[in-house]
Amino acid sequence: MAILLLDRFDIVFDLAEAVRERNGLVGVSTELSVQHLLAFYPQGIFPWYSDERFFYWFTIAPRTVLYPYQMHIGRSLAKTLRNKPYLVTSNHGFDAVISACAQAPRQGQDGTWIVADFQDAYIRLHQAGYAHSFECWFPNQEGEMKLVGGLYGVQIGRVFFGESMFAWQNDASKIAFAHAVPFLAECGVSLIDCQMRTEHLARFGAQSLPLDDFQVALQHNTAQNLYRPIGKQIIHMVNLSIS
Repeated sequence: MAILLLDRFDIVFDLAEAVRERNGLVGVSTELSVQHLLAFYPQGIFPWYSDERFFYWFTIAPRTVLYPYQMHIGRSLAKTLRNKPYLVTSNHGFDAVISACAQAPRQGQDGTWIVADFQDAYIRLHQAGYAHSFECWFPNQEGEMKLVGGLYGVQIGRVFFGESMFAWQNDASKIAFAHAVPFLAECGVSLIDCQMRTEHLARFGAQSLPLDDFQVALQHNTAQNLYRPIGKQIIHMVNLSIS
């Protein structure tokens, strides 16, 4: 089986063939650069793991997506959002969030694909303004705010490509996600790529798109500008007094 070396950025890939013949493997690259990430994400291709020689780029079909204005909040989470003391921010701790995502245990997985090279690449992408984090903070017994959950992803045009999330306390990643989605919508994001379906995402209203429809949505939305930058912000605060 021949595997394509992704050493050019002007190729339009046949993703249907990759899904049909190689379980979604599109190709490999010898580096994971900002240029690679910005060229391949708008086609629905993302790096999933690496070995000593290569980074492996995949696509998934069907694709799980969330339309921000269709997000659903269940009763239990809604009660938590109203009553629990917490703070949600954007881009206040990208390095810490991606590091925590790499450390978070995953059911059915041994280790992480978010190795040091991946973290370095997405940190560079964040510094370039295309990767963003959302943080959830809980107060400790002394009233100090501690990072307890969050998520990060890539934003190109009006698409946010969710990458990973973590929670050190119950509901922390859900709280971050529940506030990140409407905030992204206010900034102009119209499509959130969730990659793979999970029950967690399905409860928020995520749905499956056929690969062809997903590619059409990407082509349209990645070419559009946001209404305003995502930036470094305090997004929401409940039952806290912070000077």
